[in-house]
Amino acid sequence: MKQEKESAPSGSLFKNLKEVEANTRSKMDKVLADLHNEMTHIRTGRASIGLLDSVRVDYYGSPVPLNQVAQLHVPEPAMITVQPWDSSTINAIEKAIRNADLGLNPSNDGKIVRVPIPPLTEERRRDLAKKLSHIAEERRVSLRNARRDANDHLKKMLKDKLISEDEERQALDTIQKLTDSQIAKIDQAAKAKEKEILEFK
Repeated sequence: MKQEKESAPSGSLFKNLKEVEANTRSKMDKVLADLHNEMTHIRTGRASIGLLDSVRVDYYGSPVPLNQVAQLHVPEPAMITVQPWDSSTINAIEKAIRNADLGLNPSNDGKIVRVPIPPLTEERRRDLAKKLSHIAEERRVSLRNARRDANDHLKKMLKDKLISEDEERQALDTIQKLTDSQIAKIDQAAKAKEKEILEFK
């Protein structure tokens, strides 16, 4: 009985079906955005400035994101260059990239830091593909959870006589279609990234 009480207020958060759908779509879009963000941090052997998103540079005693102290470029497929705004930070930048546990070995010439992206071994490629698969599956679970929450709200609205059975059935169908389309987007993005990991030399 206690369970019934706890879940009751949540249904009343939404006044109509449009709100339930908009809330669910927003949750699902966030899941997809998270996936794309996670995927930029998976190294493929191809240079991408997203690889350095997690790097923090010690700038006058404060850890600052790399892209706030330097300009990043990808002049060729296996090279990132980092041009500091302030040349006195060049050694701190090189050290930060080296210590970021990304397996990268930067070097500087006093003006610019060059970060060669080493080719991946077959074993490393397989590990990364496995990691990608795990991340994609976690995101699919998040989408299904968002669908379950939406369906619970719809059942509650039906019970409270805020919607008819027909409206509930249509809304459940809409939420299912939304879930299917978002899962297809995850599958597509993961497949493209996996291809990049396994094929790029």
